[in-house]
Amino acid sequence: MSTVRQPGLVLTDHHFEVPLDHRVPEGEHITLYACEVTATGKRPDNLPWLVYLQGGPGSGSPRPVGRAHWLDRALDEYRVLLVDQRGTGRSTPANRQTLPLRGGPEAQAAYLTRFRADSIVRDCELIRAELTGGRPWTVLGQSFGGFCAVTYLSLAPDGLDTVLITGGLPGLDASPEDVYRAAFPRMRRKALAHYARYPQDVVEVRRIAAHLVEHEEILPDGTLLSPEAFQQLGILLGRGDGSHRLHHMLQDALLTTPAGPRLSDTFGEQVAGVLSHAANPLYALLHESIYAQDGTPTGWAADRVREDHPEFDPERVLADDEAPLLLTGESVHPWMFRTHPALRPLRDTARLLAEHSGWEPLYDTARLGRNTVPTAAAVYHDDLFVDTEQSLRAARSIGGLRTWVTDEFEHDGLAAGGRTVLDRLLRLARDEA
Repeated sequence: MSTVRQPGLVLTDHHFEVPLDHRVPEGEHITLYACEVTATGKRPDNLPWLVYLQGGPGSGSPRPVGRAHWLDRALDEYRVLLVDQRGTGRSTPANRQTLPLRGGPEAQAAYLTRFRADSIVRDCELIRAELTGGRPWTVLGQSFGGFCAVTYLSLAPDGLDTVLITGGLPGLDASPEDVYRAAFPRMRRKALAHYARYPQDVVEVRRIAAHLVEHEEILPDGTLLSPEAFQQLGILLGRGDGSHRLHHMLQDALLTTPAGPRLSDTFGEQVAGVLSHAANPLYALLHESIYAQDGTPTGWAADRVREDHPEFDPERVLADDEAPLLLTGESVHPWMFRTHPALRPLRDTARLLAEHSGWEPLYDTARLGRNTVPTAAAVYHDDLFVDTEQSLRAARSIGGLRTWVTDEFEHDGLAAGGRTVLDRLLRLARDEA
């Protein structure tokens, strides 16, 4: 355990050994990393714990640089634990470089079935017992971290003092198909809102997509930018500044070269930064499984639902001289394991996960209905990543949960809103005016 200091912060590293399969505690173990953060001048032993669960799946916890954003408010009264969920960050990694150590695709897929919210919650419970002496703590869950927090309320509510959720109230009974049937109309609305703000981008997006139909373009990181991969830049539209960022990116897209029109290196580098899965391959591998509960294979649900929305088909849209090409975002497709270099070696593993049956329930609706843990959730109006209606139905099913529905922020409101969002949730959970 090592400790370093930053202006205003004291950071302490923690490493924990947890079972790969919590049903077999004496079996194989993996390592989890977490960073304890306290404010300079405060005595940590006198502070309650707040554990932060990052969005994703597949993303490590943020690395603090000073008292920025929501962390500034949290450190007023908590010692904060930033956990790298299993397979992410400095925890035992799971990626194209390390997964072959497990064996072939079958062994890799079997291994990754232990990386969902139920395992993450049980990891947290072991960590809590070690750090708090058994005292309950507060959980702050962002996006997928909020899904984990609801699983926490289902599996181990006695470990919780308070639950705070931002952009992460899941549909408790929503299948992967239900999730994507709601998602594609949302993506359409976000794309059309962008085009209403920047009408010139209708032409730019069509021009780039038409170029990609005729020319093979490889990004600096090795990604094959197919028209469908290009459409995934719509993921930016789920962030507060994303529409403006996208517009500026599109302006730098195509250059005239001796070989004819080509994507500019500037544009390619920016696109690679948005679309790359090198740092979070679990996002693609496990994305649909976070919605799976009834034992039914996910079967590439987003890809199947997309077929019902021809307005997203580049070939069909480009055949119409005026139709805007819609952009996508919160969806994973099998072709990504061909176009993205960090995912290509995991293609068969991804297929096996899509075929996997036996996914167990993540939420105990009866227990959630009896919930007594103070719980508050920020629900972002027309959130690109999490369906608002499914979130509000979940809120009505969780005892005592209080919601703040707002269109002031997009899905990244916890970062963009800093102290404001966290302070509002704490007051809601405490039933303060």
